Amino acid sequence: MSCSRRLMSSLLFIVLLVTWASGEDPYRFYTWNVTYGDIYPLGIKQQGILINGQFPGPQVESVTNDNLIFNVFNSLDEPFLISWNGVQQRRNSWQDGVHGTNCPIPPGKNFTYVLQAKDQIGSYFYFPSLAFHKAAGGYGGFKIASRSVIPVPFPPPAGDFTILAGDWYKRNHTDLRAILDSGSDLPLPDGIIINGRGSNAYTFTVDQGKTYRFRISNVGLTTSINFRIQGHKMQLVEVEGIHTLQNTYDSLDIHLGQSYSVLVTADQPPQDYYIVVSTRFTSQVLTATSILHYSNSARSVSGPSPGGPTIQIDWSLEQARSLRRNLTASGPRPNPQGSYHYGLINTTRTVRLQNSAPIINGKQRYAVNSVSFIPADTPLKLADYFKIPGVFNLGSIPDNPTGSGGYLQTSVMAADFRGYTEIVFENPEDTLQSWHIDGHNFYVVGMDGGQWSAASRSNYNLRDTISRCTVQAYPKSWTAVYMPLDNVGMWNVRSENWVRQYLGQQFYLRVYSPANSWRDEYPIPSNTLLCGRAIGH
Repeated sequence: MSCSRRLMSSLLFIVLLVTWASGEDPYRFYTWNVTYGDIYPLGIKQQGILINGQFPGPQVESVTNDNLIFNVFNSLDEPFLISWNGVQQRRNSWQDGVHGTNCPIPPGKNFTYVLQAKDQIGSYFYFPSLAFHKAAGGYGGFKIASRSVIPVPFPPPAGDFTILAGDWYKRNHTDLRAILDSGSDLPLPDGIIINGRGSNAYTFTVDQGKTYRFRISNVGLTTSINFRIQGHKMQLVEVEGIHTLQNTYDSLDIHLGQSYSVLVTADQPPQDYYIVVSTRFTSQVLTATSILHYSNSARSVSGPSPGGPTIQIDWSLEQARSLRRNLTASGPRPNPQGSYHYGLINTTRTVRLQNSAPIINGKQRYAVNSVSFIPADTPLKLADYFKIPGVFNLGSIPDNPTGSGGYLQTSVMAADFRGYTEIVFENPEDTLQSWHIDGHNFYVVGMDGGQWSAASRSNYNLRDTISRCTVQAYPKSWTAVYMPLDNVGMWNVRSENWVRQYLGQQFYLRVYSPANSWRDEYPIPSNTLLCGRAIGH
């Protein structure tokens, strides 16, 4: 880009910021310093990634439509990026913080993310997206509360707790990365951690008779988890920004990358109770516990923690099908969540995505429709904007499974703004898959065992299913979603199993509008980092 064009883009971006500031939406400012530090999640010293000296990192507290400014200093010895799991970045994939949208923050440098929690509520998390850094920490909770003028379909809880749980390895992320780079897979994780700690290291204090909100996210690398609280029922109220029918559960399966929000009433005798997280569908069940402590407790926890489901797939599938949207509740806007009739809209395209585990050039890789993603030397968003040839090709991943062996490619799928796409995640493997799409929510219309076919549509839920950004496909099964392509940009579609993501089970979806209008997409930010073939533009 010429100097004059860069200056014009900078001025436009400043005007845009002034426009935002002159409205009613407040700003929240954060300064984060990313460092290495000693952590002891499973009782032994490891090198962790800390944010402002904390693991997990600071909780982000925001309200619908807030403007969020994160000045991130990279004090590591390697490039770094943060991404925002579930935060949609409306019209603004420039801020998504993945390899296909942003140049990494170099060591010793900083970058300022400018986000807006536009038309969103709910429970999410942020995480480091590059170089298997997620195995070292660097993640934290991200809460978007409803505006005060929007009714919430349950009374205000007495407290609000965030639980970031998931599997963990005792080896440093550099050692794990070297194993994957050598062509091998990782073994079973060493344990489970809850908010950065092992068993019974974290206590949640409650008052008897009061109700509390727990926001639970699976921030692990490779395994689904089950969450339960000894002697207590959980009332589900929100899944990734959507108010749900308030069904009651004894335990919840939470798959990789997913977030749930439940209400728990302290209605049991005053003592301490186990909060339990255990792995699902693993050869060995890994478990970690925390403590639910009644403030007037007369007795501490004792004995074994309560067991939960282990390898039962049908149980989990039926629970997933029980999730329903609260059609009368308001979301981030005052109109009811059921006012958008997703099941009455004709789809414009069907995309079938099948995962596989090919060996390519003698090394273990993972693929989507036979294509195993390899990062380009230039972020795809910048290559697209500056029209740099040779970085990627549209259509480099097919819409349907090919049945062929795997191959390496920087895979980008073309999509039209305002299309309405049916996506079928087909899982022929023996392991559960968890899929995430940045920048969008989708309606989970169906899931079942066996092979998907056009006849499967007869059993779709076209009335009251939830919409979310991360969904599971069970072993030898399929999951179908309807997705409005309502957000222009370059968006990552990925496995939330971080081994599979790192080794190629991902691609990018380029949602394109020919209008070149601010109504569809914000201009390139003035502080955009340039790297690769984008340098000099």
